[in-house]
Amino acid sequence: MRIVVIEDDAVVAETLALYLEQAGYSVTTAANGIAGLALARARDVAAVILDLMIPGLSGQEVCQQLRRESAVPIIMLTARAGLDDRVAGLELGADDYVAKPFSPREVVARVQALLRRVAAHPTPPAPIVIGELEIDGWARQARMGGRALGLTPTEFKLLEALGRSPGRVFTREELLSRAFGPGYDGMDRTVDVHITNLRRKLERGRQPKYVLTAHGVGYRLASPSDL
Repeated sequence: MRIVVIEDDAVVAETLALYLEQAGYSVTTAANGIAGLALARARDVAAVILDLMIPGLSGQEVCQQLRRESAVPIIMLTARAGLDDRVAGLELGADDYVAKPFSPREVVARVQALLRRVAAHPTPPAPIVIGELEIDGWARQARMGGRALGLTPTEFKLLEALGRSPGRVFTREELLSRAFGPGYDGMDRTVDVHITNLRRKLERGRQPKYVLTAHGVGYRLASPSDL
């Protein structure tokens, strides 16, 4: 598997590359956003490690552009460690967020965990169809009226978790567990951020029709009788 590291600090980039290669990955690095985006667009890229503060195209611009084109897993690196900054990184479409300074071993572990979550999914016998929404677990793709929605891996896993039991209300903790497995170390707010991004791609009007909020509890996917 090939990992693209987009980081302008040569020491950080070389250290990450060394640890990732020791873990068995092939690594390509870029020191600016323009070169990094070109590398990250390749079809054989398994994941992207992206620093937010890079020259050329910013990390924000690279992440947004990749999300318009691809569902490749993205881990954001940044020196900003506040909760609002983490949420902002997730809102850009990143799948995970690591604040500097960090342990290279932690980054490798997060890459491994993210790739396991992407790969370890059940294959349903048939797509889940609710109204115009089709959730295709085999292709790892969701479509609305036949149009691919271009969801990130995290967005798809959350939608698929909801889609397995339409109409049922899930707490945020249950969604994290069903989407990523028991013991996943994620924030409740992470679910809210990804649901917001999911709705932007899924819903056609201002009022959600498919992914519904159960106030004070969590979320549910509309059942056929709701539509």
